[in-house]
Amino acid sequence: MALFTTLKHPTEHQEEVKGSDFLVYASRSDTPEEALAFVQGVRQKHPEATHVCWAYKIEQQYRFNDDGEPGGTAGQPILRAIEGQGLDHTVVAVVRYYGGTKLGAGGLVRAYGGSAAEALRTAEKHEELPRVSLDIQVPFELNSVLYRLLEGFTLFERSEEYTEQGLTFHLTLLADEFETLQQQVQDATRGQGKVMLDS
Repeated sequence: MALFTTLKHPTEHQEEVKGSDFLVYASRSDTPEEALAFVQGVRQKHPEATHVCWAYKIEQQYRFNDDGEPGGTAGQPILRAIEGQGLDHTVVAVVRYYGGTKLGAGGLVRAYGGSAAEALRTAEKHEELPRVSLDIQVPFELNSVLYRLLEGFTLFERSEEYTEQGLTFHLTLLADEFETLQQQVQDATRGQGKVMLDS
């Protein structure tokens, strides 16, 4: 996983354009399922809304939806706002309550894209460092050595599996800690521990 910038906390923003209210909800999202669940949550919060338009970008995956607005006037401008702020792993939903004045295509693009961009511009950002996933295998008699050793590392996920050869740890850690971990496992287990990167 490469370095990317996302939102530190979920954020909200509100603007009024010619009587229509635009409510922006934005959050970090690491999977398309998570992004769609977030949009669904916003819909449930605003059952009376005229439109709930949205977009997400997660690495190479992105989607957007105009939710009944004219094509290209809502979802795409929201996606451009995400990209314009250099964000990734981010979902944005913009709720519109119609105020009686038609905005026209250009007005809609500015309202959806502009309110989304403003919400993201003012939100607190978080830089996510690259991570790697790996397996470490050690004989049973060395598992307490490995437990102690792992306390010194930044682990994001960790699970264990007992096999005939001993104990296998499945880990995710910061990429720049990988070589140190590899070296320490070799030293602490006198070469009996195996460290393998998940492909």
